[in-house]
Amino acid sequence: MKGRPVAGDQGMKTNQGRFFEDYRLGEVIRHAVPRTVSGGERAFYHALYPARGALHSSDEFARVCGLPAAPVDDLIAFHLVFGKTVPDISLNAVANLGYAEGRFLAPVWPGDTLLAQSEIIGLKQNSNGKSGVVWVRTTGLNQHGVAVLDYVRWVMVRKRNLDSPAPEAVVPDLAGAVAAADLVVPAGLDFSGYDFALAGEPHRWGDYAVGEVIDHVDGVTIEEAEHMMATRLWQNTARVHFDTGAREDGRRLIYGGHVISLARALSFNGLANAQIIAAINAGSHANPCFAGDTLRAWSEVLDKAETPAPGVGALRLRLVATRGAAGALRGDDGRYLPEVLLDLDCWVLMPR
Repeated sequence: MKGRPVAGDQGMKTNQGRFFEDYRLGEVIRHAVPRTVSGGERAFYHALYPARGALHSSDEFARVCGLPAAPVDDLIAFHLVFGKTVPDISLNAVANLGYAEGRFLAPVWPGDTLLAQSEIIGLKQNSNGKSGVVWVRTTGLNQHGVAVLDYVRWVMVRKRNLDSPAPEAVVPDLAGAVAAADLVVPAGLDFSGYDFALAGEPHRWGDYAVGEVIDHVDGVTIEEAEHMMATRLWQNTARVHFDTGAREDGRRLIYGGHVISLARALSFNGLANAQIIAAINAGSHANPCFAGDTLRAWSEVLDKAETPAPGVGALRLRLVATRGAAGALRGDDGRYLPEVLLDLDCWVLMPR
């Protein structure tokens, strides 16, 4: 008896995702499935990560700081926009490699609807001929068409056909950091009446010195179940996070954004008043992270800048997630130490 036809066999209905040879330089991709943000995302985010930033936790605290209510955590917006891009950019990824030129352009509030679009700005096949690196500039937009964030990321993607010709290599020239003058301060933000007692620490912008290293002390052991819930929350469908057959070692790779959020939340101890992420200058997922790893975090102050907003200063920080000791980053050969998981360079806004 003849079997029934399966639509996926003919490639007509199901989506296998793009492979490296499917990308074209300059192509603009509008990503599917807009997402309306609710208070549920905030509650779930604070359940998954030890996030305690006062500005994102309390409407009343936010109003004292000049905002109409508490916006959702900056990384909620980042994860939601990132998740929109996965089916088109990184469904067949080997790994997400890094970030640059990221700016948070407007607060996101419960009730906003986010969507995303990406432009392919770079392509380079790897020497093994089995994969290549794709650079994309992604913009997150709200329901009014206002950009709430944009960033560049690059991702290693498998090839479908190893015999397909390599494209002309184009590697974008990316800025080493977002200039302090280009940081966007949310409209109305005013830290002149900031309540340090309610925020949790007394340290203000002037208390931090360039070159200072802060050990955030606490640690979190990553659980498989929490990571998978988080990745589903952001509608991130990359196979390496869910399917044990997607990697040769049979292990599920922890989503890099999960590591970023954990490190950011742990940094509260020592940087409780770093209320807003204004920019992601650069970022590298230095080594893979797996369930069972115990993650710790430390920060180094790289730069300081004033802003025109009353009482608001900017700190440029290196935020490092590691399985090792605070302050340890690279070996004598200049490479990341094997225990280093994340090296993130960002600007944050805090009271002066």
